[in-house]
Amino acid sequence: MSPYYPPSHPVVGVLGGMGPAATIDLMRRVMDATPAEDDVDHIHLLIDQNPKVPSRIDALINHTGASPLDELVRMAKGLEAGGATMLAIACNTAHGYADEIAAAVEIPLLNIITAEAIAARPLRDRRVGMLASTAVLRLGMFERAFQTFGIETRYPESQPEIMRIIRAVKREGATANLRMEFNGLARELFTGDVDLLAIACTELSLLVDGLDTSIAKIDALDVLVAAIVERAGR
Repeated sequence: MSPYYPPSHPVVGVLGGMGPAATIDLMRRVMDATPAEDDVDHIHLLIDQNPKVPSRIDALINHTGASPLDELVRMAKGLEAGGATMLAIACNTAHGYADEIAAAVEIPLLNIITAEAIAARPLRDRRVGMLASTAVLRLGMFERAFQTFGIETRYPESQPEIMRIIRAVKREGATANLRMEFNGLARELFTGDVDLLAIACTELSLLVDGLDTSIAKIDALDVLVAAIVERAGR
């Protein structure tokens, strides 16, 4: 067998499939955000589209399923062996295992946390509304980062409704009805003392284009895309 020589340019290995549509959306956003005049100007993505990763919700919320960590680490190592020079995870909840994944490989793991991007904006009240899975909220990944910048976090009155929409997107796709329902919940959270909304679930990212234009927001998936384009598009 001929020896494998990895490419000399940056290669982004994506741990995907959580869910599949969200990974495809990440790829599209990276393509759209990359200044390119021809194919060669685009970013080399190496995708592990693996929908068989054990449920993050079952492991972190319900405590009824196997941990996804071993499979996530296997994916990360496989992408590294395949020539990836950096990694990205197309799932907010899976970032709960980010430290362990990063420790298992020799290449950097780009982070989806939005705190620095939010802190860079002018915030009158220093309050952010979180739209994310219950697992992300329980892990407190975003909240801890927000606190370092003196930013308070607000939550929806009905978090179960957010989870219902997330599951429905996985089942039905980003339908017009789900966009409308998500917009209603976002409008309730975006009150007078909330500066903007943080969208921190890749299923919810699929519905962002249905939000009222008057709702100030930042999408964690866009933060990850910006990091990929900045690091790999040099």
